Amino acid sequence: VIPLDVEDLAVAEAMAARIGPWFGIAKVGYELYAAAGPEVFVRLHALGFRVFCDLKLHDIPTTVERGARILARHGVEFMNAHAAGGVDMLRAFVAGAQDGARGANLPAPITLAVTVLTSDPDVSAFATRLEVARVAGCSGVVCSGLEIDAVHAAGLATMVPGIRPAGADHQDQARVVTPTTAITQGAEWL
Repeated sequence: VIPLDVEDLAVAEAMAARIGPWFGIAKVGYELYAAAGPEVFVRLHALGFRVFCDLKLHDIPTTVERGARILARHGVEFMNAHAAGGVDMLRAFVAGAQDGARGANLPAPITLAVTVLTSDPDVSAFATRLEVARVAGCSGVVCSGLEIDAVHAAGLATMVPGIRPAGADHQDQARVVTPTTAITQGAEWL
């Protein structure tokens, strides 16, 4: 997954086009979405990418359901919400994503629950949030590469951020793994 963490749609498109042959999924987070809005989904789809809408929804269940429904209508293939929001909120997220896609005659997106941000060294909430994601019916979770085995044991897929080459600066990440480690552990998406 290529993280397009830039604030300009033209820059994001140029970056995606340049490295597209090595990536099949483009991640759109707050920065790019705030700059370009839903148009970014259209442009990335036109370049042949599947889109990961990384907006980490977290609010009351009704609001999350409505937001997920609208985002899914844009044909994003992946979307996420914070597991810290609880089972009811995540169930609403999944329902909204499925309903929005169905209403637009599109396949339902893969719904991912964010467990613990990879910038946080404290993983004490991980097991509880993983269970919340499983019970709520999410397709998978966003987790560090250190938690892949536990996620697979729960029957869920993994989207693994915090990937760094061996010896590279960790920047703002506390829990990182190398691409080789994540792939060896069985991560579905890096």
